[in-house]
Amino acid sequence: MFSFIDMNTIRETFKKDERLCSIKTISSLFESGNIFHTSLFKVVWGKCPVSFPYPARVAFSVSKKGFRLAVTRNLIKRRMREAYRKNKSTLYDQLLAENTQIAFFVILKGNAVPDYLTLEKSMKDMINRLIANIKSNTNMLPDQ
Repeated sequence: MFSFIDMNTIRETFKKDERLCSIKTISSLFESGNIFHTSLFKVVWGKCPVSFPYPARVAFSVSKKGFRLAVTRNLIKRRMREAYRKNKSTLYDQLLAENTQIAFFVILKGNAVPDYLTLEKSMKDMINRLIANIKSNTNMLPDQ
């Protein structure tokens, strides 16, 4: 049993290069990045002057104060990454059309464990708000 993938379809993956790991980039995001809130998330973002292999780099965070058990925090972050992985194609299409690269940090608000469908709906809303903010903002993060 072999399954063939159409050559025009883009695989929904979330690779290491798409993750925001640089401490310098994260600190410059929190110092001079833009912030907006959705129903579940606080998003800190900025346009990057540095060239990366992917148009967006992202990190996810869940507060230890709201969720004491690491098992619960990791479950929520796994769900957040999965929702982002499934819905990032609209963001990538827009960023590639504008030839722009961004870095953003997604922080969960609240202290109740949201189910996956709620997270996915809020993630779609967050991506759409991020696209709207990118179109209206021209500020760049400082060089790392």
